[in-house]
Amino acid sequence: MVTTQLELNLITKALIKGQANRVKALTALAIENGVTPQTLFEKALLPGMQVIGSQFRDNTIYISDVLIASRAMHAGLHVLKPILSDPKQSSLGKVVIGTVAGDLHDIGKNLIVMMFRGAGLEVIDLGIDVQTDDFIEAVTEHKPDILALSAMLTTTLAMMNETIKELERRELRNNVKIIIGGNPATHDYAQAIKADGYAVDAFKAVDLALQLVQ
Repeated sequence: MVTTQLELNLITKALIKGQANRVKALTALAIENGVTPQTLFEKALLPGMQVIGSQFRDNTIYISDVLIASRAMHAGLHVLKPILSDPKQSSLGKVVIGTVAGDLHDIGKNLIVMMFRGAGLEVIDLGIDVQTDDFIEAVTEHKPDILALSAMLTTTLAMMNETIKELERRELRNNVKIIIGGNPATHDYAQAIKADGYAVDAFKAVDLALQLVQ
């Protein structure tokens, strides 16, 4: 356990310093040593980005530092991707996912996409800054079991509500389950906008999606 914690701490420190190659190498080594992808994400990569977020809010680092750290985060996720995306079975259901209009964040969404696919779900990833009409078009075209809406900014939360209302207006709401997630999202907000569920992280999102498709 001591060795594992040391490995995790080294990855976190490397991420904070923006050392992408070191993060990638240490993450790969940890996987070889039997550390699970979930542990690496929750105990090494995510804590590093949380530190970067706090430093940015406190104005002790610049946006360039955040981008460098994000690159290091992606390097770690790149190692985890083949493991998280290894399909265990045929498709259990279909998910359309995207970050709502006005929001350009994708790290959390990208991890969830990998996790969904690894759990046996078919995923249509619409990317970032997705307009309401594009969500509607995707629901109409792909007929997914689940629509997953992501937002990392408080100012873009309202786009989730707008998307759900537009689905209702076009009489499509009953055809799809809707889940929401992202830093400003909450269980109460999900209830307020009549979403079918809320997930606090990628792993909870997988559990929730599987519950809804079953």
